[in-house]
Order: sequence, then structure tokens, then C-alpha cells
Amino acid sequence: MAEGEDMQTFTSIMDALVRISTSMKNMEKELLCPVCQEMYKQPLVLPCTHNVCQACAREVLGQQGYVGHGGDPSSEPTSPASTPSTRSPRLSRRTLPKPDRLDRLLKSGFGTYPGRKRGALQPQVITFPCPACQGDVELGERGLAGLFRNLTLERVVERYRQSVSVGGAILCQLCKPPPLEATKGCTECRATFCNECFKLFHPWGTQKAQHEPTLPTLSFRPKGLMCPDHKEEVTHYCKTCQRLVCQLCRVRRTHSGHKITPVLSAYQALKDKLTKSLTYILGNQDTVQTQICELEETVRHTEVSGQQAKEEVSQLVRGLGAVLEEKRTSLLQAIEECQQERLARLSAQLQEHRSLLDGSGLVGYAQEVLKETDQPCFVQAAKQLHNRIARATEALQMFRPAASSSFRHCQLDVGREMKLLTELNFLRVPEAPVIDTQRTFAYDQIFLCWRLPPHSPPAWHYTVEFRRTDAPAQPGPARWQRREEVRGTSALLENPDTGSVYVLRVRGCNKAGYGEYSEDVHLHTPPAPVLHFFLDGRWGTSRERLAISKDQRAVRSVPGLPLLLAAERLLTGCHLSVDVVLGDVAVTQGRSYWACAVDPASYLVKVGVGLESKLQESFQGAPDVISPRYDPDSGHDSGAEDATVEALPPFAFLTVGMGKVLLGPAASAHAGLTGRDGPAAGCTVPLPPRLGICLDYERGRVSFLDAVSFRGLLECPLDCSGPVCPAFCFIGGGAVQLQEPVGTKPERKVTIGGFAKLD
Repeated sequence: MAEGEDMQTFTSIMDALVRISTSMKNMEKELLCPVCQEMYKQPLVLPCTHNVCQACAREVLGQQGYVGHGGDPSSEPTSPASTPSTRSPRLSRRTLPKPDRLDRLLKSGFGTYPGRKRGALQPQVITFPCPACQGDVELGERGLAGLFRNLTLERVVERYRQSVSVGGAILCQLCKPPPLEATKGCTECRATFCNECFKLFHPWGTQKAQHEPTLPTLSFRPKGLMCPDHKEEVTHYCKTCQRLVCQLCRVRRTHSGHKITPVLSAYQALKDKLTKSLTYILGNQDTVQTQICELEETVRHTEVSGQQAKEEVSQLVRGLGAVLEEKRTSLLQAIEECQQERLARLSAQLQEHRSLLDGSGLVGYAQEVLKETDQPCFVQAAKQLHNRIARATEALQMFRPAASSSFRHCQLDVGREMKLLTELNFLRVPEAPVIDTQRTFAYDQIFLCWRLPPHSPPAWHYTVEFRRTDAPAQPGPARWQRREEVRGTSALLENPDTGSVYVLRVRGCNKAGYGEYSEDVHLHTPPAPVLHFFLDGRWGTSRERLAISKDQRAVRSVPGLPLLLAAERLLTGCHLSVDVVLGDVAVTQGRSYWACAVDPASYLVKVGVGLESKLQESFQGAPDVISPRYDPDSGHDSGAEDATVEALPPFAFLTVGMGKVLLGPAASAHAGLTGRDGPAAGCTVPLPPRLGICLDYERGRVSFLDAVSFRGLLECPLDCSGPVCPAFCFIGGGAVQLQEPVGTKPERKVTIGGFAKLD
């Protein structure tokens, strides 16, 4: 039993030692200089917050061509000529100026230091290539002399050396041989002592007796961090420059207006932050281990996937090589066949010409035939011979090789193929699409349009995702609704919820995979179902001045000669007719919404709704616009304003003119218009691109909105005792365009039907 417990104790001790050794080994990576790959020796803090040995920094600057800029930031007087006791008496009698006086001197312009004239050229700025971040950092004109020494890192390195027993025991530097083991160190004397030597070199009653002993070390550091500019102890921290400063640095012009705090405050704040972060990391070791396992698995998958990708590329390239080899064989075979055919024809022609030589072949045979004296026999033999001789004579007179020796028709043009092979590269996923906000909108349906960036790889299809932002919150991440394999660069979302805000995004896909999502676009849907109607200009006044488009969705009022004549009689009174056009649909229940765009160049246009019967009664005759008894917004054009009983107005209009929306006091007083999210009555607002009208028949209310942002402009009451229809009034020139339903747009769209939820 005891042996088992001893074995468990021994095992636990060995595990602890292994963990400590592993921890020390891992920490050793943080204590290695990135230049020499050895433990730091007098490390300096670069402006990029990385560390480097002072000797290594000097060597790097020397390689860069900087000479004389490697001063020791923590240099102390070591030679007799530089000790305080041997300095010039004149220097010892000189007193430093007070901080307030120094501040006044610097502000008054006496801020130049000796050796540098005011207005001189800018000094050389030394740059240091940081081996850790691979970037060039500016050291200023003083070079390494302007850097702080990282004393904390030195202490950590020293503790690490002592923990792993690097270098053995430290010996006394003042003992006679053989030296004893050192027990104390002195920062002032920069030496290590045994007990006897320390007492000997620090006699009682002398100034050296006040030296404080420290642990023996081979690396002596100053007691505190000194300012590299003034050799004074740092007491404050500049948050603006993120640099430790001394009392003299505080009053320098370089730190004027900076936020400077005591070093104690900076110490406490940074220590609290570091402690909090370290506590969080130590408290989530399970998460760290899980992520380590995940990263290791990712590394293994990366190795396997990389090998598979290499094999696939090699196979494809071998396939290309096989195709090229097959093509080479077929092309060479075709050239060989053509060559053999030409050689055969040329060989036959060559044999024929050789037979024409004297005494050989055909010529020799003809010479022998000519020796025949028997006339009948000669005629019989010479007839066939004459034909051959005639053909040979013709070939001789019109000589031409039977085949060409050139093979130019067999040359290959591989410029296009070489370009394709040169540009052969890996497939890239499509870049994030760009939403076309000018063509994307929400009306009766949501129309989404996008395009790919100019240099993006093509996409085979797209995925459109959307969701309601104002939907009831559900546990877990937001659930997007998705539509896969959308062809084209536009999509249509049918039957969206009214009065909601949808957020949409798109991403492309090709053989390489899915690309990045586009930026989210937010669209407001109308507050009520969209009312579809056309313009009806069959009744009303001055119909000859109203030009209605063929699709009956746009109307333009053209001012004629009566308006010009009215301008001449403006001071004596005149009658101006109002051009009116109504919608061909009347509302008798529920809520309805429609939108229109008013031409900013319109002189005066009134957009609104009204009782169909009252509109016909009010605008059948030619009303007197100048008469004070006429006001389209008041709901009547008679003396009804004298009545004591206030009734709901039969119609309400929003006045638009010259690129402005008028929210005047007349409309507020007569029609009961009250400001709702917009400005107060009695002012104008810029005309939005589209105006929206929302009619609530049951409540008897009409709201005028900015159809782009759905910001409310006005809300007013309305008499809904009968059918209510849209109406548009024109005084002078003007134009109105009804917003077309999304489904009737001529552009090609892809319908998204059925909101399929994300898996």
C-alpha cells in the first residue's frame, strides 16, 4: 500500500517537473532576441513595442550605414573623466532652471538646443528595420540613444536563467584566486562580491557604505528607468505619445497639450488590464485547449487537402500533356502523308525528265524508230510515240514542279493557346456583389438588383438571403431565409409583409465555391397593401390641357393661352381653371397605399384623395382660383366656412411646387393638417423623389409619406362616408408619374417564391 502511494507521489512529482520544464521551454521563446536568437542582453524597446538587444541593434544600424547613432540609452559615467566628482566646477555650480521658468522659456521661443541653429534643415531621421514586425520604424535623430531600456524584460531573463541554472554559480569579481562564490551585488559599483569583499570595498563611514546590496548578477541595471533625453528618472506617462517622460519632458513644447498622467496611475491601469486579461485566459483553459485541438485538426485537413490539390493539378496537367502529345502525333502524321504524296509526284516527274536525255529513255527509242524505212510500220509505231513526244515537249516548254516544296500551310498559330496556358491559374470564387441601390426598391413586391465588380470571376448562380429585422426575437442566431441557384442579376420577393424592414444580401457561386456576401441592404415595405389603379381623364375641366400617357400611369398638364392672359389681369382679378385627373379605382374599405413622383419643375401640383361625389361636384365647373372662397384643401368652394358646425373635409391634398412640399398654415387651418414626424406647419421641405399616400378608410385618416425613407410628412382627417378615390390637381404646368408595380416592370427577373428557411 505504501509502495503504491510512493509511486503515485513520484509520478505526480515527475508530471509537475515535466509541466514546469515545458512551461519554461515555451517561455524561452519569448526571451529570445529576434536578431541573434539568444536571450536578451540589455534589450531596447523599439517604437513598435518590440524588443531587440542593444548590441544587435548597433550591428543592424551599422549594416544600414548609420554610424555614430548607437549610443547606450542607459549609459552611466564609468571613466574618471565623466564621474560627477571630476567634472568641471563651473558645471557643478550651474543649477537647473525651475520647471515653470523652463516652460516660459520654451513657449517664448528659446527651445533650441546648443549646436543647432533655428531654421536649420531638418535633421536626419534614422529608420530601423524591425525583425519582428518586418517594418521600418523611425528612431528619430538621436537613434538608439532615444530608446528606453526594458529593465523588466532583463529581470525576467535573469530569473529564468536562475530557475534553469544557466551559467552555474556567480563568482566574486574582487577575490584573489581562487574566487569565492558571490553572495551580493552592487549596482553602484557594477560588481559582485562575497561577504568579505563587500565589507572591504564598502568601509563604514564612507559614501560607499550607503550602497544598497542586491542579489549577485552578471548584468547590472540602473536603479530606475531613466529618461534617454535628460538622464532624469521618469515620473509621468504621456498617453498621447504613449511614452514615459520625466519632469523636464513635461514642460517641453513637444508634449504641449498632451494628456499626461503620473506613472503610478499608468502602472495601476495597465496592471489591472493585464491582470484582467490574464485571468480571463487562465479561466478559459478548456476553451483554449478546444481551439488548439480544432487548429491541429485544421492543420491535418490542410495537409491532406493540399496533397489532394497537388494530385489534382498534376493529373490535370498530365491530361493537358496527353492531349498535346496526341495532337502532336496527329499533326506530324498529316505532315508525313503530305510529304510522301509530294515526293511521289516529284519522283515521277523526275523520271520523265530523265527519259528526255540524249540516248536514254524516250529519246533513244524515238531515235531508233526514226531509222525505220518501212513506211507502214513507221506510221504504226510513230503514231503513239508522237503523242508521248508531244506531251514531253509541252512539259519541257512549260516546266513546273509537280509539287511545292514549301510546308507553310502546315504552320501552327499557337498564340491564343500560349496566352491561355500562360494565364492558366486556379479558379477564384466570385467577389462580393454590389447592390444597385438605384434600381432596388420595395413596393407591392421587393425588387433586388446587383452586379459583380469589374474584375471579378464570373458566377454561375447566386444565393439571395433575406430576413425581417423587426420580427419577434427568437433564441439563437438570426435565421435567414434563402433562395438557392438564382440565375441572372436580379430577384423578386413576392408577398412581403407590410410595414416591415427587410435586410437582404447576395453572394455568387462558381466551381471554386461560394464568394463573399454583399453589403446588407435594408428596405422598408409600404405600411399598407398597394392600391393598383390607372389615371382617368374622361371628366373634369380643361381636359384638352391634360396629356395622359398610353399606359395611363403618367399625366402632364400643359399651360395654355388662358394662363398667359391671366398673368396680364393678375392685378384686376382673373379666373384660373384647375386641371384635375382622378384614379379609376375607388376605395370603400381597409387600408391602401400608393406612391407617385412629381416633376420638380412643376409649378403647382396637389396630390391627395377625396370623396368621389364631392370631387365631381367641386371640379366640374371652372373654379375661381383667385377667389377667397376657393381652396381645394378646405373641402369646399362655397361659403361653407361660415358654418358653425365643423365637419370632416371631403378631400385632402398635399401641395407641391417648384421642388418643395408646402406645409402651409392654410392647409393646417382648413383641412386639419397636423405635423407628424416632419416639420411643423407653415414651412416647406424639399420634395422627395417619390411621395407616398396611405389611406385608412375605417379611421378616416390620410398620411403623406416620403416613399423612399417612409418618413411621415403630414397626417390629416378625411370624410370616408362614401367611395374615396385618388386625385391630382394641376395649376400651371406640372407632371405626375405613378409608381409602377414591381411585377409590371419590363426587366427580366427571377421570382423568389416560398420563403425557404436556412438549415
